[in-house]
Amino acid sequence: MVGAVQDRHAVRWQRHLWGTAWLSSSRGTSRLLMALICTLWAAGCQKEKPKEAEAKPPEIFFEQPESQLVTDEETFTGIMVAVNTIEIRARVSGYLEKVFFNDGDLVTEGSPLFEIDERPYRAEMDRSIATLAQAKSHLERLKRQEERANQLFERKSISEEQLDQARFDRAEAAAEVDAALASRETAELNLNFTKINSKITGRIGRRLVDPGNLVQADVTPLTTVVSLDPIYAYFDVDERTLLRLRRIMEAEHATAALSSEVSVEVTLADEGTAPMWGHINFLDNQVDPATGTLRARAVVDNPSGLLSPGLFVRLRVPIGSPQKVLLVHEEALQSDQGQRFVWVLDDEDRAVYRQVKIGKQKGDKRIILDGLATDNRVVVKGVQRVRRNKKVTPQLLAPGSAIAASGNATPAPAATTESPAPAESPVTSPATVEPTSTKANAQSSPDSPSKN
Repeated sequence: MVGAVQDRHAVRWQRHLWGTAWLSSSRGTSRLLMALICTLWAAGCQKEKPKEAEAKPPEIFFEQPESQLVTDEETFTGIMVAVNTIEIRARVSGYLEKVFFNDGDLVTEGSPLFEIDERPYRAEMDRSIATLAQAKSHLERLKRQEERANQLFERKSISEEQLDQARFDRAEAAAEVDAALASRETAELNLNFTKINSKITGRIGRRLVDPGNLVQADVTPLTTVVSLDPIYAYFDVDERTLLRLRRIMEAEHATAALSSEVSVEVTLADEGTAPMWGHINFLDNQVDPATGTLRARAVVDNPSGLLSPGLFVRLRVPIGSPQKVLLVHEEALQSDQGQRFVWVLDDEDRAVYRQVKIGKQKGDKRIILDGLATDNRVVVKGVQRVRRNKKVTPQLLAPGSAIAASGNATPAPAATTESPAPAESPVTSPATVEPTSTKANAQSSPDSPSKN
């Protein structure tokens, strides 16, 4: 009985051991299967990362510096002054009767302008004529008396004293005739002075005295007349330019850096007309110590009357002999903390930062004094898309082509291609994120012109 119970316990214990072993084995197998299923599911869900598209170099246009013979020039501000300025005044006193011009008219030499009441002067003229006639008659009578006295003295009928008296009387009468003649000439002049004529050809100003007013001789101004053709342009040369001119004169063995052979271009304030030309005809003999300038003068032909006294003009004066220089478009020049520079392409089409020294502007181009050579390729269009030492797609700018303002106005980032996100995935792929960061980095890159 006892043995049978022990056998049943042994069988149960064995069954228990087998169940535990089987359960442990089943749990391990389940874990392995679960891990395998997860691995396969993750591998199936993961997508292959697309390759980032290569950035295309930005397209720019370049030109090679143009070599020209250019004469250096200086620009001065001048003022126009009439060659002749006449202030009209009366030569005799009297009441003004007539005015023969309109204010601002063009008048010619000898044209009548004013007339003063001539009646007192005509009366004086008549009196002087009568006095002259009286003096001539008196002289004639004394001449005859002198002739008779000579005859009587030859016959010893009169004394020598009486003969001398006759001769002196005749001489006094001759002097009276001369005085009367001078008085008549003075009266004639005064009568002619009542009619006032223009002394030059030019433009007259407004009348300063109306008819009916008293005019004082040599005191009362009546109007002014200025000549217009030719006309002077006065300007001042500063000390630095003056010394430069004299050094050029010494280097070129010239007699004068500013002479009548030098043509001067004259332009007006609006520059809406073709430039006029003149030549220098005067240099002062000393520098004004108050201003440190030397006064110069150019004479300009003004047949159309466009120039008037008092106008301010700009005078471009050539300096020295023509020199060979390089020119590039103004749009190619950039500024970096006060320094001017350009982008130059190397043999591998990479943009290279190049500082230059600039000169004066020549039309739409700028003279380059230092920093470039004729074989350099200078970026003139699309400069804002250029980054230092980055490749570009160069295109030669056609001669005479207009440089669009938009090509140099808005900064463009380095060219990168953005891959669109797959339509079936709501998650943004890494390929769409990286170009955005590249764009931000390109805009804030220290290689941009403003950071150099």
